[in-house]
Amino acid sequence: MTPTSKRGPGRRSVATLISGALAAGGLAAAGVSALEPQAASASSHREAPLISGTPQYDNTDVYAFVSPDKPDSTTIVANWIPFEEPAGGPNFFPFAEDAQYDIHIDNNGDAKGDLLFRYTFKTHVKNKKTFLYNTGAVESLDDPDLNVTQTYDLELIKLRKGYEVAKTKVASDVPVAPSNVGKASMPDYKKLRDQAIYKLHNGTQTFAGQADDPFFLDLRVFDLLYGGNLSEVGNDTLKGYNVNSIALQIPTQLITESMHQPIVGIWSTTQRQNARGEYKQVSRLGNPLVNEVVNPIKDKDKFNASEPKDDGQFLKNVTNPELPKLIEAIYKIKAPAEPRNDLVDVFLKGVKGLNQPPYVTPSEQLRLNTSIKPSASPKRLGVLDGDNAGFPNGRRLTDDVIDASLQVVEGELLGTKNDLGDAVDKNDKDFEKYFPYVALPTEGSRGPVAKGAGGNDVRSQLGDALTPAGEGNTTLIAASAGAGAAGVLLIGTGLMWWRRRNRAY
Repeated sequence: MTPTSKRGPGRRSVATLISGALAAGGLAAAGVSALEPQAASASSHREAPLISGTPQYDNTDVYAFVSPDKPDSTTIVANWIPFEEPAGGPNFFPFAEDAQYDIHIDNNGDAKGDLLFRYTFKTHVKNKKTFLYNTGAVESLDDPDLNVTQTYDLELIKLRKGYEVAKTKVASDVPVAPSNVGKASMPDYKKLRDQAIYKLHNGTQTFAGQADDPFFLDLRVFDLLYGGNLSEVGNDTLKGYNVNSIALQIPTQLITESMHQPIVGIWSTTQRQNARGEYKQVSRLGNPLVNEVVNPIKDKDKFNASEPKDDGQFLKNVTNPELPKLIEAIYKIKAPAEPRNDLVDVFLKGVKGLNQPPYVTPSEQLRLNTSIKPSASPKRLGVLDGDNAGFPNGRRLTDDVIDASLQVVEGELLGTKNDLGDAVDKNDKDFEKYFPYVALPTEGSRGPVAKGAGGNDVRSQLGDALTPAGEGNTTLIAASAGAGAAGVLLIGTGLMWWRRRNRAY
């Protein structure tokens, strides 16, 4: 694929607005394309029947990029637990204790893992006699008022041809950044996040905790492709929701095969412990939205339990994708001819001359050429707009993967130039300039002050009812007590009547 210069962000034709519709299917189709038996993998937000009911184990997105402020290192961000409502207490959003959260590296292109970074979590409760997540304002991760905390261990597992040959625990009992309960509970959340960044001796950094969901797109695609009339588009459906992030920044030389072979394939998985104590894979993700839109319902759970080396079993779902046919039927935009062999190189092998490993085995992974230096001015369409440091060469947080994938899926590589997109071109929050880069999570106390509240104290709404005994006017308290007594009297009278009525039978 030859990088081409694309037009600017002013895209608002009908075809343009069909964005998300093609978007989801676009990159999905792209994710599992025509290839010999070996290709396909990735999940997303609530994309399969089983995993949608167990969000703690549900991968949402994977990002991989050369660190902009440390170009000799590579940063990987993997997210879990979709659609975290910030005010979702009292338990909020811990990582699961019976799970293994894994980040896989294939550094020779054979569709088998060579390195595996494994995160496992433990939950700690200081006081089980309260329902509170925190019992006061939290100033630090070891604050006694932070009632529920988590820690994790990080292991590095080395593999050969997919089999474990060595295991090293590289970090133990590392604190997790908590869910952002609200401004009263966590007045300086950034301080808590900074304390959760753990540095190893070799320059590696690791982080686990809550973050703003960095994926931006319009998900109304599932309402019959934007309702069949494009009446509502351009809405960032994930705005205001959080996820649980695991971020890892590691010296690039530690994950590549050699300086002559700098291309790595990356994906994440979740293993859940069953009743026999065995860990079984229940979720998997490389490129975004593949399992969400390409695979039919009958294949989705199987897909989540599969490995890249076995991706060929889902071949037909990609070579003859459903979504372009639906778009053609509803919006009369002609679907590209099948089979979709044009998608194989970009999404299953990598772009030749950019991020395709030598002797590559086609499989669905997020492929990154770590020798490409970060762009000083990243372009949201990445390689399609001439920015080779962006998607599909890895995935940066700012990359508009929906628009880029849409354009490829609808024939960009076949000579059908288009500017399709979902009219959502950036995240609602700015990303950080330093590790872990993801934006701070939205706090549970978000939203306007309640109507009638003149300040920060709820006393302004309840008036003298909250005035301590002996202070101020007690009329309201007396009235409340009187009303309460009357209520008790009415209840008692009602019970007496009910008993007398029952004796009549």
